[in-house]
Amino acid sequence: MSSKHDKSAAVVAVLDALAAGAPPPNTELRDAVRALLAGLAGRAPGRSVEVRVPPYGAIQCVAGPRHTRGTPPNVVETDPVTWVLLATGQIGWGTAQQNGRITASGPRSDLSPYLPVWDV
Repeated sequence: MSSKHDKSAAVVAVLDALAAGAPPPNTELRDAVRALLAGLAGRAPGRSVEVRVPPYGAIQCVAGPRHTRGTPPNVVETDPVTWVLLATGQIGWGTAQQNGRITASGPRSDLSPYLPVWDV
């Protein structure tokens, strides 16, 4: 079982690789994505927004009406690298949306009040 330190190390390893212009190792990227999704779930508890970061994870978060069947009305989806950058404050929500790095649908899908979830 991984410790919190291992997860933090994964986030640091991914950010270091990106800063060096290298692709982050898959294992660290997966662990960083999952740790940061868990951080978002802790910061914004609830089940009204589904956040998807394929292929590494998905969570439900943000207080509001709970979704139980079919496609949720509030969905955020992004790639793993963009999620790490968003969750650590390296890129802003508005910038990521304008650049097409995230898709967000539904009235509760703006996650900017809950970001970043991890301070660098």
